[in-house]
Amino acid sequence: MSTLQNKIDFVALISVNMANANGDPINGNRPRTDYNNYGEISDVCIKRKIRNRMQDQGYPIFVQSEDRCDDGLGSLSERASTTLKGIKNREEYTKKACETWLDVRAFGQVFAFKSKDSVSAGVRGPVSIHQAVSISPVDVQTLQITKSVNGDPGEKRSSDTMGNKHFVQFGLYLLKGSINVQLAEKTGFTEEDAQVVKECLRTLFVNDASAARPDGSMEVVKLFWWQHNCKDGQYSSAKVHRSVKVTLKDSDQIPSSVDDYAITVEALPGLEPEVIDGL
Repeated sequence: MSTLQNKIDFVALISVNMANANGDPINGNRPRTDYNNYGEISDVCIKRKIRNRMQDQGYPIFVQSEDRCDDGLGSLSERASTTLKGIKNREEYTKKACETWLDVRAFGQVFAFKSKDSVSAGVRGPVSIHQAVSISPVDVQTLQITKSVNGDPGEKRSSDTMGNKHFVQFGLYLLKGSINVQLAEKTGFTEEDAQVVKECLRTLFVNDASAARPDGSMEVVKLFWWQHNCKDGQYSSAKVHRSVKVTLKDSDQIPSSVDDYAITVEALPGLEPEVIDGL
């Protein structure tokens, strides 16, 4: 399989309904917002979901979450040592890592572990993901909840034992990203790998349900995918990303669904996006 030859840019529109899109652990796990109340989903969160979808499709993943570990190895150091043991040359080490794990090929990875047989090395990946930001300010709601059962024998249950559950009433988030050909050549990232990333973005929230994100509460509405006709791109990534225009149909209205927005794509001569419905 040949490495990626043409630059790729993409934009995804993500709707959030009565869900905590990405909780902030230093703020009581409230949905992330900036100082102007625009919702945010971190790039790390998005990459985690993409990795999970890669795993669901049967691809070997280096950075596995604990609840999705499929090789019995409990740490990144163990995973690296098991596969890369005995390789002392840095270039051979990173080449083997890229050949083995799709997420290393895509996102890159820093290998810096304490084990004796590890090699300190870094891989820059071709797939870059921005944090997703909501088009309009979001309304964060908080529900107080009480315990209905005892946690330990002899514990006295009382109705004043309470917790909080936070969620975004509604938000439409815009996610941007790109795939760089020069870095793809270094990691061996292929056109087939790019198609896997596209499918992962289209199905980003499959098998991602939780108490904070019930099934159906988060959805990829549209995925815009531009494949340029050259390595460096016919237009800058910034210009391509800006070509997606999302505006409120009624500027005085508080949005409550995707239908409240007008979504258009500014024409870029010679570069047409593939427009894909999310799952």
